[in-house]
Amino acid sequence: MFSSISSRFYSYNFPHFLLSQLQIFLTFHTFASKNPLSVAKFQNSTSYFNEKPPKTPSNSNLSSSKTILKPSPDSAHEFLDFNPTTVLETLSSYNNDCKRAFDFFNWVEIQCGFQHTTETYNRVIDILGKFFEFDIAWDLVEKMRKSSAFSKPDRTTFRILFKRYVSAHLVKEAIDTFTRMEEFNLKDEGSFSNLIDALCEYKHVIEAEELCFGKNGDCAEVLNYKLDTKIYNIILRGWFKIGWWRKCREFWEEMDKRGIPKDLHSYSIYMDIQCKSGKPWRAVKLFKEMKTKGVKLDVVAYNTLVRAIGISEGVDVALKLYREMIELGFLPNIVTYNTILKLLCENGRYKDAHKFFNEMLNKGCEPNVRTYNCFFGCLQKPGEILKLFDRMIETGVQPTMETYVMLMRKFGRWGFLRPVLLVWKKMEEHGVSPNEFAYNALIDILVQKGMVDMARKYDEEMMAKGLSAKPRVELGTKLISVGPEDG
Repeated sequence: MFSSISSRFYSYNFPHFLLSQLQIFLTFHTFASKNPLSVAKFQNSTSYFNEKPPKTPSNSNLSSSKTILKPSPDSAHEFLDFNPTTVLETLSSYNNDCKRAFDFFNWVEIQCGFQHTTETYNRVIDILGKFFEFDIAWDLVEKMRKSSAFSKPDRTTFRILFKRYVSAHLVKEAIDTFTRMEEFNLKDEGSFSNLIDALCEYKHVIEAEELCFGKNGDCAEVLNYKLDTKIYNIILRGWFKIGWWRKCREFWEEMDKRGIPKDLHSYSIYMDIQCKSGKPWRAVKLFKEMKTKGVKLDVVAYNTLVRAIGISEGVDVALKLYREMIELGFLPNIVTYNTILKLLCENGRYKDAHKFFNEMLNKGCEPNVRTYNCFFGCLQKPGEILKLFDRMIETGVQPTMETYVMLMRKFGRWGFLRPVLLVWKKMEEHGVSPNEFAYNALIDILVQKGMVDMARKYDEEMMAKGLSAKPRVELGTKLISVGPEDG
């Protein structure tokens, strides 16, 4: 059965990694259906999702699972290409299904003899952290520590833990993780920067600033970490992310007072701040200041200026700057093209956008998913959108979850169910596990069309995966309001 299906895949012109991933999907899911008892034992042996896991890694259910599962004699894993890249791709497809990702991670090691790398460990730790399964994540970190050099924890491992803790607003746990890095000989200035970056990325800038400067002195100097331009740039970007424009200005001025030299990245961030805060003309002024001070320019600075000019003075002036940029020897990158495409689309100049798109192709710059998202955001006909969506996939550009959700919401707002279901089907065909936003977009249109039973099915499915469903009166999931009598 497996070999016949596999041979049919080979008749299509799939990329090698995608073919391998499809084969792994088939084998993994076939194993689960043919070996329900083994799967049941496996699920019991890794029952972290139903009960609190043991604290001692040596007695953990992760290690005991190896003695329970035996390789299946009729499995087809010997025909598969279990290389790290393919395993990473498959794990990524389970990005929004924590239990399935963890089951696969163990299955590919125990049933198929795959030796996990640091990268595959890091990928599953990231997924586990996304669903707050930090105890299991730490068990895996301890397992990595005891393994061969091929899969030791690295700075990326801890950067992932920082990110997942802070995104869950567990700031103390993130800082404690940084302290624990000393056990792994990884606690250094670079890791401190990663911690500050995670805090700022997820809007805990006040805590980041306090950790660097303290309330009464310089906390980072006590830790022997130099507060250089890089750290200041991270914090400046943090204030930018939460939109505290006054604080951005104060911090920018504070850099001068403290004698912190501003580099190209500093100016690029502050130019972005001026654009987003509604003062694009100030970004243009900053660009001139950079040139006066002799700051070496690059394509990133020009990209920010192109956007600023496009917003303040119009897309035609932005196009003029784009030509000037090329004449000065700066080669445009995909961000440059996407910036101008977005400006053209937002101004309703679709013909010019298509012409510019062709110019981009002629110059050898391949479009990415953001290129197509520029068009998806502005096109107004479902047929045109779906045609472009198919073209994107045919050219090898894979949609992101942002793309799927954008299209489903757009079709949903227009009241079109069929295109929503087509996009959902494409998502399933590409092995992408939907997140809560995709589920909610689908459920919204199903409820809108009166298909309550189907909507309830998807609502229950997403909750079974641990994803957050919106409360809906139609599905009996209305939020219960607490009255005065309830205290």
